[in-house]
Amino acid sequence: MAEIDDESHVCDAAVTLAFSVLGKRWNGMIISSLGGGPSTFVALRRGVSGISDTVLSDRLAELADAGLVARAVDAGPPVTVSYSLTEGGRGLLPILDQLGTWASENLEIRAH
Repeated sequence: MAEIDDESHVCDAAVTLAFSVLGKRWNGMIISSLGGGPSTFVALRRGVSGISDTVLSDRLAELADAGLVARAVDAGPPVTVSYSLTEGGRGLLPILDQLGTWASENLEIRAH
């Protein structure tokens, strides 16, 4: 049997920072949805099943503040707003794919 070290392992600050953004409900799904290319608010709402307009708006603002999502306004007419991943956001796509694969192999999916 392996000996247990009495010192506690401190979570890496970068991991803590990553999960402060990615650990929020919906953020990973929004990023994954935007992985297919730029999208409008309405298309994102359809792509992220179950999210409310208010929460989607809040999460998009948070992801933009974190530098993961860019918001573009086309003056039109009509005025249209689209959202896309920044380079940093696109860098998360392979990680989210790996996480999904891991979840499929290791976590029991439960129907709600």
